[in-house]
Amino acid sequence: MSTRIPVYDSGMLIALADRKAKAVYLHEALKATPHRALVLGPVLAQVWRPNPALVHALATVLKDCSVPQARGSAPPMRETKAGRPECIACATGFDLTDWRRIGTALGQAELPPKKRPDAVDACVALAAAKHGSAVIFTSDPDDIAAYLAVLNPTDVHVHAV
Repeated sequence: MSTRIPVYDSGMLIALADRKAKAVYLHEALKATPHRALVLGPVLAQVWRPNPALVHALATVLKDCSVPQARGSAPPMRETKAGRPECIACATGFDLTDWRRIGTALGQAELPPKKRPDAVDACVALAAAKHGSAVIFTSDPDDIAAYLAVLNPTDVHVHAV
């Protein structure tokens, strides 16, 4: 049995920056997983603001996360006694077909009332789907679930924070 890959959306980062008990507990527990929590670059950009307290909180959280293909980010996989394995999904990033899938999800997702399509949330859903066995930590579980319904991954779960 493999461990699920943790994927954070902006709501999880905000909850961690605000030191919300549930988010902090989950983040601490995930430090023992082989694959670091995944934070996509657009998710980080959506949350990052030039506020010293926020910058400090997020920088602390990011030490235990991986921002795929970003220089200076921790590698996706943690070191093992046999070395450090690579994560193919993190190493390759999105291709043209993936960007089309995100656009399709944006156009076909049955979002909750009064919600508008969110490209960052759709990217999070696809990143989790590309990893196979994943869990998305989010403050918008219904939005993420709508994108996942279109993408139809085999083993992605959503956990509300």
